[in-house]
Amino acid sequence: MKIFIAGAGAVGTFLAEDLASSGHEVLIMDQNPETQHHFAPSSSVEFLYADACEADALQGAGLDSADIVIAATGDDEDNLVISLLAKQEFAVPRVIARVNHPKNNWLFNNNWGVDVAVSTPHLLSALVEEAVSVGSVVHLMNFANGDVRLIEVTLDSKSPAKNVMLMTIALPREAAVVAIVREGHVITPRTDTRLSAGDEVLLLTRIENEDEVRKLFVGA
Repeated sequence: MKIFIAGAGAVGTFLAEDLASSGHEVLIMDQNPETQHHFAPSSSVEFLYADACEADALQGAGLDSADIVIAATGDDEDNLVISLLAKQEFAVPRVIARVNHPKNNWLFNNNWGVDVAVSTPHLLSALVEEAVSVGSVVHLMNFANGDVRLIEVTLDSKSPAKNVMLMTIALPREAAVVAIVREGHVITPRTDTRLSAGDEVLLLTRIENEDEVRKLFVGA
């Protein structure tokens, strides 16, 4: 897979090395030539010194053949411009953008070419909620311009889904259980899987179905 990363700071550098070690073809671009020294001479990551906010620079980098673009600079405005160019000018299938300032999170949607926005403060907040919340819905990530959410519910002893098989739970049409974590083990959901108190249930659902999902797994 061909992956383009904009921004060779700590985040971009780590992503580039990690993805390259997994066998992906990785090109990273940065305006600061000094960041090239972050990569060892033997690194398989290709470095390009240029401004990723310039369409000509992206054209020269062959962005039209990229499978994924990651806008990982330390500037939200730059990440939005890069995302928009990647999607509208080069039709990149998947655009992931880093959100540096949490208050800018609302901007990172498909109007700016962003498929997935990653905000570290929001992720940390969700993880804290997940760690302390039993019997409530925790939002983990948004997709499709916020219309689809990945949510997590830890079933308590009063959950209406406790001791119930998945096939008997009347999920809304556009909602699905994607994984169950039980005692540290990941369980692939099957129609005959029976839920237990303490199960961490991960679901994908459209936002308008969330209240119905909440009632099914948490109760009124």
